[in-house]
Amino acid sequence: MIKDNQKVFNRLLVVIDAAITAASFILAYYIKFYIFESSPGIGVLPVRDYFMLLLYIVPGYICLYYRCGIYAPKRTVRRRYELYGILQANTIGIAALIIILYMIIHEINFSRSVMAIFYVLNIFLMTCARLTLRRTLRMMRSRGYNLKHILLVGYSRAAEEYINRILENPQWGYVVCGILDNHIPAGTLYKGVKVLGSLGNLEIILPENKLDEIAITLSLKDYDFLEKIVGICEKSGVHTKFIPDYNSLIPTKPYTEDLLGLPVINIRYVPLTNTGNIVVKRIMDVIGSLAGIIVTSPIMLLCAMLVKLSSSGPVIFKQERVGLHNKSFYMYKFRSMEMQTPREEKKAWTVKNDPRVTGVGKILRKTSLDELPQLFNILKGDMSLVGPRPERPVFVERFREEIPRYMVKHQVRPGLTGWAQVNGLRGDTSIRKRIEYDIYYIENWTLGFDIKIIFMTFFTGFINKNAY
Repeated sequence: MIKDNQKVFNRLLVVIDAAITAASFILAYYIKFYIFESSPGIGVLPVRDYFMLLLYIVPGYICLYYRCGIYAPKRTVRRRYELYGILQANTIGIAALIIILYMIIHEINFSRSVMAIFYVLNIFLMTCARLTLRRTLRMMRSRGYNLKHILLVGYSRAAEEYINRILENPQWGYVVCGILDNHIPAGTLYKGVKVLGSLGNLEIILPENKLDEIAITLSLKDYDFLEKIVGICEKSGVHTKFIPDYNSLIPTKPYTEDLLGLPVINIRYVPLTNTGNIVVKRIMDVIGSLAGIIVTSPIMLLCAMLVKLSSSGPVIFKQERVGLHNKSFYMYKFRSMEMQTPREEKKAWTVKNDPRVTGVGKILRKTSLDELPQLFNILKGDMSLVGPRPERPVFVERFREEIPRYMVKHQVRPGLTGWAQVNGLRGDTSIRKRIEYDIYYIENWTLGFDIKIIFMTFFTGFINKNAY
């Protein structure tokens, strides 16, 4: 029944999208020849020729919408992905239309302005339609309509995380009816969701309940039952999905390989192990560090003078840090503390109102100006403009035992700024939380992501309440 409803819904969407595409093209023609101009002039193709194009444009665009995922279920798809799909489909569509008209069949008399207006208008109207649809569905679900009822098979960390996300996102329209598990007593509640019984009750519950979906959320110790449970669920005809209990080990978007028909899942996908990505990032680092050194040289000269005048000792402070592939290097900073013995320096990191920090040092730390000499570390290749912040060897040895996946951060070069830093995780903040942000950056690296973090650094990263 649910599948039939989804098909009807998708067919309705196709009709709406076809109407929007046709209306956009007709409106583009009208705007060009009746608003921008008083009427079609001499030599302009007749309106019939333009409208004949719709016989090819409309079905072509519908196919592109399918290919770009516009008709995927909307419940858990983020808005930006759907809007990106609309932009992608329209860009491919207009490019194909221009190539076919002007380069293949040489129909050069079709107005290029009409094509441009159609492109902008269709994206705008499609976006408005999809946002309106999302708002309408959200309103319906908040009133108890268009809901999907789900049974969880297995009590695990995955089950708890799934329930958490459903409760945090009521707009998805999911209702968890209960959980089946062999180890948790019936009647046990987790955030209002009750354990209904053991896994053996599945064959009794399925025929009696009108479930829309089953989510298999078995704990790792119960994976012996997995094949049997999948068989029972598929026999019932209810849509079944599997939520693994090893999500802490496998990334959200796992890097898979096909080894002659044998699926292989890599524990971690690191884009910066790709030679092309390494080269691109290194070029950006060299150019960025050189530009940074030139632009900030007056500021660095002023900082050096203030440090020298404020207290005795060297201007530049060098400290051993752990970088790419666990190799140590010396990171440069403007000295912001009174001179200390190596033993005193190693005992702890800086905390709020640390008496070791000088007056000038407080300003340098608060504004992150003490980090500017690291531009030379970047130029040398010890660091990158963007990446996880490097830590001292003594803390690396400690955290590698205390914090799971801590050492993953050393699979890339450490950075002058990073995803954790622009999200406020600096100074005496949670190391575990920092590592979560660092691993997200490592697994999702793109050049655009680096540029985004650099821009965020200018607005949120330099002055921060946790920088002291």
